[in-house]
Amino acid sequence: MKNTVITFSQAKEKNEKLSMLTAYDYSTAKLIDEAGINSILVGDSLGMVCLGYEDTLSVTMEDMIHHTAAVSRGCKNALIVSDMPFMSYQTSVYDAVKNAGRLIKEGHAHAVKLEGGKEFAPHIEAIVKASIPVVAHLGLTPQSVNAFGGFKVQGKSLDAARNLIDDAVKIQEAGAFAVVLECVPSKLAALITKKLSIPTIGIGAGAGCDGQVLVYQDMLSMYSGLTPKFVKKYADVGEIMKNAFKAYGEDVSNGVFPDKTNEFSIDDEIIEKLY
Repeated sequence: MKNTVITFSQAKEKNEKLSMLTAYDYSTAKLIDEAGINSILVGDSLGMVCLGYEDTLSVTMEDMIHHTAAVSRGCKNALIVSDMPFMSYQTSVYDAVKNAGRLIKEGHAHAVKLEGGKEFAPHIEAIVKASIPVVAHLGLTPQSVNAFGGFKVQGKSLDAARNLIDDAVKIQEAGAFAVVLECVPSKLAALITKKLSIPTIGIGAGAGCDGQVLVYQDMLSMYSGLTPKFVKKYADVGEIMKNAFKAYGEDVSNGVFPDKTNEFSIDDEIIEKLY
């Protein structure tokens, strides 16, 4: 079934859990789509897992458009959400609408995601008025890693928890159709989920959210960097890949690959005439 903003809303009403995974290329997106995952997030996490940056701050609009377009070509049913990279929307409401439009028009995303709370409500409202669906992102927002002093759980104090609830309400009022809650205490995330009429998508926010999202390289043990506590590893694909690469290298070195089954033939009489 084709996943849309409407089906997300209906899932919340029916208490049906929503699944989301990241993807950054055609072949991976096609596999995720065929697996029946509800949504694909083309995250600015590509800066870390694909481009080798230490954080997401160096990712550009051109990066996001390029990878989003590749993902869109591999999907038939998943709702494609594209991240708005650092400084693509913080500078002004105008920039926010313009860059969101580029992700839809050039990247062929179905929706955009931006980080931040009530301070970006005007940006969300303007993007939505331009007929572009918006997913908000609260809690640990990686683009604010320098302001947070690192990757830390958010909303643990009374004031911080109240601010997070207020942010969630304000971004819903601004028109966001869903919100990602990252690294938020599970009981607080469950409370926010009950207060909102839009779906919450958790990552390190417990089972009380309306859905879950993971970086696919994390769940498949393909990324050798930081492994967050909230990640469940579903397969050791990274080790399988390394072993396969090693076996290939050894076969080439030893002259085992290619063999006759991997070759194409030609009539010997033709070859003789070429000498």
